[in-house]
Amino acid sequence: MEQMISAKQLVGSFLYTMIGLIVFAISFIILDKATPGNLWKDLIEEKNTALAVVIGSVAIGISMIISAAIQG
Repeated sequence: MEQMISAKQLVGSFLYTMIGLIVFAISFIILDKATPGNLWKDLIEEKNTALAVVIGSVAIGISMIISAAIQG
């Protein structure tokens, strides 16, 4: 059987995606302010691989928390 996606489901998915991205951006800004130094400078200019791994892990963790909160 073929299932059709309704406009309500599409709008809901879009809204939850936007909410998740906004919450992720806010949490990343808070993380940047809470850490000493400038994260972007350390990542881009100084090419700090260890910091990149830590920030990537934090990003995955934040994403999992947001996903669990949205799913209920």
